[in-house]
Amino acid sequence: MSSVPSVLFVCVHNAGRSQMAAAFLTHLAAGRVEVRSAGSEPADQVNPTAVAAMAEIGIDISTEIPKVLTADAVESSDVVITMGCGDTCPFFPGKRYLDWELDDPAGQGIEAVRPIRDEIEHCVRTLLEDMGIPFASGSSDSRRPVRKSRP
Repeated sequence: MSSVPSVLFVCVHNAGRSQMAAAFLTHLAAGRVEVRSAGSEPADQVNPTAVAAMAEIGIDISTEIPKVLTADAVESSDVVITMGCGDTCPFFPGKRYLDWELDDPAGQGIEAVRPIRDEIEHCVRTLLEDMGIPFASGSSDSRRPVRKSRP
């Protein structure tokens, strides 16, 4: 592993779950983790309901763009977290793979997406704890408005 670990979140469309997870990790790790997300069949845009659910807690993912999953992205990541991409994810020995079983927010209303968002946040926090990376200051309660930092 490099001095800064890298995490890749993968779901089919890279429009909901993986985008929310990447945004949480970006916020909570505050530069201590390199964050990527991709999809095996990327959508044209991020799911507007996922954007709205994240905006409710002060994280803006409205400018994110779904990206295609590449072997290079997997190979250059220390941890690969899949969310329903099945067998379409390339496998490289020596990588840490996790599969998070999360409902798909596609086609769901905001009431259904909020619990998915909250479960993703819990998973990301657990991941950071497992990696021994402290949460960014001021991020102990995600219900307070926060701003997504950009490199």
